Amino acid sequence: MIKSKSAKVVDFVIGLICLGVILICLLPMMNIFARSLSSPLAIVNRKVSFWPVDSTLESYQYVFKDPSFSRSMVWTAILTVICTLVSLTITTLCAFPLTYTSLKGKGIINTIIIFTMYFSAGTIPNYILMKDINLLNNPLVLILPNCLSVFNMIILRSFFYGVPESLRESAEIDGANPFTVLVRIYLPLSAPVMATLALFYAVGRWNGFSDALLYLTRPEFHPIQLKLYNIINNLSSIEIATQEGIAGGAPQVSDGMKAASVMFATLPILLVYPWLQRYFIKGVTIGAVKG
Repeated sequence: MIKSKSAKVVDFVIGLICLGVILICLLPMMNIFARSLSSPLAIVNRKVSFWPVDSTLESYQYVFKDPSFSRSMVWTAILTVICTLVSLTITTLCAFPLTYTSLKGKGIINTIIIFTMYFSAGTIPNYILMKDINLLNNPLVLILPNCLSVFNMIILRSFFYGVPESLRESAEIDGANPFTVLVRIYLPLSAPVMATLALFYAVGRWNGFSDALLYLTRPEFHPIQLKLYNIINNLSSIEIATQEGIAGGAPQVSDGMKAASVMFATLPILLVYPWLQRYFIKGVTIGAVKG
């Protein structure tokens, strides 16, 4: 299709707007990156740069030499992989039976599941529940309570609705049970949406820290985001105690360490996007409800 001149202008303007939005979203990360590469003196003088001219990368040296930080990073990576696999399994096992029209109580089950999207018990009842089922100070508390996202389940269920029923019926005529139908027919066709949901679950677990903050007191099970939260709070407390005479508007000396910690905790999950990018848009749109 040949576009008119006015349509090309509109596309160009929209492209510029999108580029501007992307740059605005990247500015905070660029600022953090510049601070992580700058020396404490440069940060105090508000002369941060993207190249460590006067610095010996002491902020990154501090982060890399901290064994607890590296251990927390490895633990979070393992936890993210486990949570993603468990969540995909539970989501699939929840979405697939709901595609059967012969399932008794299907409407009630759907209503109960969707009800949980809008209403939750709250922090205190959840804490009491975790205590009653002996999950406090247990690493399983980071896996089991959030292993199913209703939103992601609806996306996967909508995709399963799009698979022709003739495929399932022909397999059942050949003697395939529901588990065989799921593994041999539905899952091979679900690679785009599975990759998208895996990205959702992985990013959610990697960035999560509130559950560990509430339910875990054992530092060896603290994920990287909670470790980052504690580092920033500790550095701020030390500075408040040692720099009472400095004006409140002056930047803190440890801003470089904070920025280096943020970059160290953010970059690994960002590296996942290029591997799943080709599935992302297709996976989201393929599970959408058609109007």
